[in-house]
Amino acid sequence: MLSRVLRLLRRRWRTLAITAVLLVCAMAAPTAWAYTTTADRRKPPVDVPATPVALVLGAGIRPDGTPSLSLKGRLDVAADLHRRGKVKVLLVSGDNRTKDYDEPTLMRKELIRRGVPAHRIVQDYAGRDTWDSCTRAKRIFGVHRLTVVTQNFHLPRAVALCRAAGLDTWGVAHTVWYRGSTEIGYTREPLAMIKAMTDLTLRPDPAVLGSPDPGVRNALAAE
Repeated sequence: MLSRVLRLLRRRWRTLAITAVLLVCAMAAPTAWAYTTTADRRKPPVDVPATPVALVLGAGIRPDGTPSLSLKGRLDVAADLHRRGKVKVLLVSGDNRTKDYDEPTLMRKELIRRGVPAHRIVQDYAGRDTWDSCTRAKRIFGVHRLTVVTQNFHLPRAVALCRAAGLDTWGVAHTVWYRGSTEIGYTREPLAMIKAMTDLTLRPDPAVLGSPDPGVRNALAAE
């Protein structure tokens, strides 16, 4: 009787172990693919080719109304790219589903504080996730070539999604490690990649589409 129980337990543990390995592989494979296929498109600020536009992805607002550490880092990188002449216009894309939560307006304010001219900043209020930000950059704002700005752990996915949206994309990351938030980002990224693979396969419309916006074109034409 005891031997039968032990055999049953061994079979169940074996099944659980195999299932766990398959789940890990299913989560790791998309991330490995994103890292591999975008490796030559991810550059430091000094080496990235110049593009007309930087797509700056939103990353959260603190309860006191200031940028999260991740968002602050992205804005620092975006302002640096503008100072270097690597980009002309900054398209800030974030969430604004409620009047009390407005990432693009805060991003614009912070970039102006960092010395970016106001007329070189365009706001996308419907960048609810990475795919939406990428596809809206092309379909709504008429962008064809850009540099996407985000954190190191997010950059491979961001570059892959923007390229899938039909954009000639380069990527620059904010590389400072913030204890706690950066670890969480790397931990969550494999799960986010599973959702990204769905976007890459189905190419859905963004949650908010709307009419074409001439903001980027006008900002590029401005003196």
